[in-house]
Amino acid sequence: MVNLEPVGGGVSSEHFLLVSPRTGSRLATLMPPSPAPKRRLIGYARVSTEDQMTDAQLLELKAAGCVMIHREQGSGASRARPVLAQLLKEIQAGDVLVVVRLDRLARSVSHLLEVIEGLEKKRAHFKSLQDPIDTSTPQGVFSLQVLGAVAQLERSLISERTKAGLRAAKARGKVLGNPGVREHRPETIRRLTIAREKRYLDPLIASADRWMPTVKRMRPGHPWADVVQVLNGWGQDWTEERLRRAVRKLVSQRMADPELLQKSPPRSSDDRLMTLVAGIAMADPDLSLRDIATQLERMRERTTRGGTKWNASSVKQQLDRARRAGLTVPTSPKDPA
Repeated sequence: MVNLEPVGGGVSSEHFLLVSPRTGSRLATLMPPSPAPKRRLIGYARVSTEDQMTDAQLLELKAAGCVMIHREQGSGASRARPVLAQLLKEIQAGDVLVVVRLDRLARSVSHLLEVIEGLEKKRAHFKSLQDPIDTSTPQGVFSLQVLGAVAQLERSLISERTKAGLRAAKARGKVLGNPGVREHRPETIRRLTIAREKRYLDPLIASADRWMPTVKRMRPGHPWADVVQVLNGWGQDWTEERLRRAVRKLVSQRMADPELLQKSPPRSSDDRLMTLVAGIAMADPDLSLRDIATQLERMRERTTRGGTKWNASSVKQQLDRARRAGLTVPTSPKDPA
């Protein structure tokens, strides 16, 4: 047998050494297990129309111990739900996403499994108060596996029926596909184009309140790269091309000012950091110098000296430069005069 001795010298007594009882030599160090992620219950309440109320859901979620509750109005059949999308990006390891019923989160098994798979990747869990699903328990995981098996069986049956129908149609000599598309009928092509545009435009409009205010404040004074960097620093996921395309679409629908698409003024490479800091301040005028510094660190932006830590004075220096360069940078009441 070996002896366990606590490690001294200022190290926590929870650390132990394996010591040989015969020679007294140290064999190994036993480390305590890593603490489990802190468990937070985060509620999600959804209604389909403005006439419906989330009050009943809020009461149940509060009674279940949810520390915060996100509310959204939108169809259960639609996956374009910006509040849910943002919640799933911000949820942390150990958190539990809680809903009153499964239909508040999804109307299809495939969508439900997609959401839960995303939670599992972040080591978070899911719980439905009125359904036997709690992925933090073995019983809940089993119920989820049953749902997954049923969904897979349903997809397989639909695929087989579709293939059988296509084979039968071919055997009867029927030409497959949309006749209007095959014959290039203008009305059919126009209808399909409208449907495709609607599928793109609807979720774009639904999420515009999260990103469009920043675009309006920064464009065209700042390059698209700076706008994208600011948005992604807040947890969004944009590329320059996707953002330009989104703004062009809203401009074409007369929902945005065409000026946003104008070319930004040329600036030297030395001014990139200055314009980026100014862009963050313009995107949210209520930010303090410390808030801007925190965001720059989160974006892994280096200081003029190459450091990774920002302080309020460094931010103020860049904002002062921006004002001297003619940029309209807001002055936060939290900033020193």
